[in-house]
Amino acid sequence: MIDVSPLLLSVWVAACATFFSVVLGTLAAYGVMKLRRLRPFADAVLTLPLVLPPTVTGFFLLILLGKNSPVGRFFNEIGFPFIFSLRGAVAAAFVVSFPLMYRAVRGAMESMNKQLLYAARTLGASEKKIFFRIILPNCRSGLLAGMILAFARAMGEFGATIMIAGNIPGKTQTMALAVYTAVQSGNRQTAYLWSLVIVILSALAIVGINYFEKKKYQGEDAGF
Repeated sequence: MIDVSPLLLSVWVAACATFFSVVLGTLAAYGVMKLRRLRPFADAVLTLPLVLPPTVTGFFLLILLGKNSPVGRFFNEIGFPFIFSLRGAVAAAFVVSFPLMYRAVRGAMESMNKQLLYAARTLGASEKKIFFRIILPNCRSGLLAGMILAFARAMGEFGATIMIAGNIPGKTQTMALAVYTAVQSGNRQTAYLWSLVIVILSALAIVGINYFEKKKYQGEDAGF
């Protein structure tokens, strides 16, 4: 019987990472859009995990959250360790998926009609009301596309995860790690199985993104 724990762990890790990516990625995109001189620097820092090798990202996370760092010691003392735990896998998946969410939302914010914002401010609307009533509804296509991208990226994360969370069956072994383990042990049938599942999920993510992009363009054409 096939152990389905890699699938369940992958879904859980990806769901948690996507949740944090959606919340923090949206806030980060909104914050960067309000910057002026520091915008290129902030954008470079927030996008950096997208271009770094995942193992390098995992190495930096290992340094940041390891037991020898102040941050790592703090979490260990409160009973919330990240190293070789499912929390570490979520942290790794979040860091590598966050830039995708951030870039998608920022692109949507940049392309929206700014006259709506100016009109709302002229009418005395607060920034909080503008954010929730105008910006988010007008950026929903970017939000949904970023969410799907972030989930798919988190689902297939390997390099950073193995650095910080390890490859512990039933505890931190996601589907990508299960493929690696199966190949190392010569179990090609299991490697084929999990590879196929990852390919199917990734293909569904692409179909979903294309669907929302099509809906976005249809809405723009209708408005025109």
